[in-house]
Amino acid sequence: MAAEIGIEPLDEEQYRELQKLGSFDTKTQSWLKTPDEITKLGGALFGDRRYGRVFVYHNTAPCFYRGRSFRGMFRI
Repeated sequence: MAAEIGIEPLDEEQYRELQKLGSFDTKTQSWLKTPDEITKLGGALFGDRRYGRVFVYHNTAPCFYRGRSFRGMFRI
């Protein structure tokens, strides 16, 4: 979906940099660009901010994509 609208999902490092700019995903979670070696095994990464910290988690892709949105960037 992100590619369809011209947005590249944030990877783990970019997500952590975004979180330095403010508090995002304090009540939600966002999926992140997942390395190929993880997606080939059926996994996916997502992140959030809880307890004043940024967390990155993993789950299986079918479960993961169902209930989360994504954070992305748009380059001009």
